[in-house]
Amino acid sequence: MQKKFTLELAGRTIVAETGKYAEQAGGSVLISCGNTALLVCATVAKQARDGADFLPLSCDYEEKMYAAGKIPGGFIKREGRPSEKAILTSRLIDRPIRPLFPKGFYNDVQVVATCMSVENDVQPDILAMNGASLALSISEAPFAGPIGAVSVGFINGNYIINPDSKQREASRLHLTVAGTKDAVMMVEAGANEVTEKEMLDAILLGHEYIKTIVAWIASIQAEIGKEKLIPVIHTPDEELKAKVIEFAREKVAWQLDTFDRSERERRTSQVKEETIANFAETYPDSAADIDAILYNLMKEILRDKIINKGIRPDGRSHTQIRPIWSEVGILPRTHGSAVFTRGQTQVMTIATLGTIGDGQTIDGIGEEEFKRYIHHYNMPPYSTGEVKRLGSPGRREIGHGALAERALLPVIPSEEDFPYAVRLVSEVVSSNGSTSQASICGSTLALMDAGVPIKAPVAGCAMGLIKDDNTGNIAILTDIQGLEDFMGDMDFKVAGTREGITAIQMDIKIKGIDEQILTRALEQARQGRLFILDRMLETIAEPRRELSEFAPRILQFCINPDKIREVIGSGGKTINGIIAETGVKIDIEDDGRVFIASTDAAAAEKAKTLIDNIVRDIQVGDVILGKVVNILPIGAQVELKPGKKGLVHISRLANRRVDRVEDVVSVGDEILVRVTDIRPDGKIDLTRKGLIPDNK
Repeated sequence: MQKKFTLELAGRTIVAETGKYAEQAGGSVLISCGNTALLVCATVAKQARDGADFLPLSCDYEEKMYAAGKIPGGFIKREGRPSEKAILTSRLIDRPIRPLFPKGFYNDVQVVATCMSVENDVQPDILAMNGASLALSISEAPFAGPIGAVSVGFINGNYIINPDSKQREASRLHLTVAGTKDAVMMVEAGANEVTEKEMLDAILLGHEYIKTIVAWIASIQAEIGKEKLIPVIHTPDEELKAKVIEFAREKVAWQLDTFDRSERERRTSQVKEETIANFAETYPDSAADIDAILYNLMKEILRDKIINKGIRPDGRSHTQIRPIWSEVGILPRTHGSAVFTRGQTQVMTIATLGTIGDGQTIDGIGEEEFKRYIHHYNMPPYSTGEVKRLGSPGRREIGHGALAERALLPVIPSEEDFPYAVRLVSEVVSSNGSTSQASICGSTLALMDAGVPIKAPVAGCAMGLIKDDNTGNIAILTDIQGLEDFMGDMDFKVAGTREGITAIQMDIKIKGIDEQILTRALEQARQGRLFILDRMLETIAEPRRELSEFAPRILQFCINPDKIREVIGSGGKTINGIIAETGVKIDIEDDGRVFIASTDAAAAEKAKTLIDNIVRDIQVGDVILGKVVNILPIGAQVELKPGKKGLVHISRLANRRVDRVEDVVSVGDEILVRVTDIRPDGKIDLTRKGLIPDNK
């Protein structure tokens, strides 16, 4: 049955239409606001996937070029692989809903959000998240939602819910919050050095609006929702479980009774082998169940040690940061390089400087975006001691790269102050948790090593949470490592300068966190960030005053935009000629800004002189270095600039009498001439007299 539901939120109307499109999907909704509309469908498999030991949830956000009235470029007129924006939006959909499925539920679940119409003032990613929540809620999927999502801006001390395009441009904060009616589930933000209190207030305000969305979706579910699938969750045999725990409890405690990661992993393998071997005769087909029991037992003991005994896997206190060391200038030929090491997590970051034209133009369904600062993150398998096939960056790599890019963007100098494109590449060479935050720290060091005049250094720190549901006790952990992330309840990454936060990313594995935990985590992260910044600045205190000898030197100046065509020339002939002659790289913007890049300062100056000669208006009295292009009986034709020629009469070729033009100049000679007259018909008269020695 066709139904239409509406919600007034922050001055806008959200419309959800159900029962009209995609009726064979488990749950489907056409959700719209303004001129932005998405078809969101959720489908769940009737049975668990064979052999699965995880929730096979896939969330896909699809950008269709027709949504913006565009035809895909290139030879193949079909949308290809998803853009980075689409991948990041897919992650946004996934992260707050994944924890709300039952543990042990292994049926395939797929959410597809297709953006079918878009306007710049309504962000499709927020609608996609709310549409996914609605589609899952009305489907048969055992989803413990609903969730809601909003974006929050911050302009002149005022918070704005779901800001429009102009408001987003002016905002100091770009925050996405998702949660249930009771708690916050996910936070994603970029900010221009906002304080912890400003960030907390924004999150809490966003959650108030989320409660309204959740209530709306819940009312729709109550009216039209399907009966929920009763999950068939496999659990190990209780008798086997009791026997394994009795046999292995002390062994698991022993395996965790070391602060050395390699030794702990060796012990873990030993305990697993011994336990499976012990039950091989009586339970020959239960190796997977035994492994699951051991995992849960290890998790129980580890979490108890952290919460009740204050002992972390590597012996640190709850607020202690792993040992840090760093260095810069590690690679001789690159423009800037650094390594940042924290415990067993180590990241190398390399900075490369280029011209503005080396920046990235992103042409998607939204507003065309140009980036002159780019960050890429790579995590090869050897970083965790594994052997895997190398392939294209996955969603995780793209997400971590985007987080690091967002963290450093507020401190990148303006184009006017630093007319370069900047690319950072973080190579994770060793991983034991918090690699994205290590890449932020390494990036700051690499930028300073490259001589980029950043406004302030940025550091990042990842926070964790262990919560005991029985006692209510919690432990908030600073600088979590891999095991604490894997066994914990929260991964809360906070990056910023001394003055404030520049980026946040929070994911929750339980059913949300409250204001108290958020407040403590933000303050603990601030203290950790300040400590890390102090250690980083011991390596390099400020950006280098000189760029690398291998980095291009860029001359920046402006010309009259009406003269750009003259500089380019027919088919690019003029500008390509300058590039060929000088060996420089030239970028010209539509507003008349010219960027000349070269490692040879003299070559750059020569290219600038050639361009200046082209664009300047020739006036009587100007002295110009021109090229003889033609010999006539009455004188020599001299090219003053592309498209502009003048005549030096034979009587003015020298300070003496000249019988033949060829006796004084030849085609191709470069000679100094002075403009003596510009006639009404545009013809230019030149002279060499007074510009050469008297005897010439």
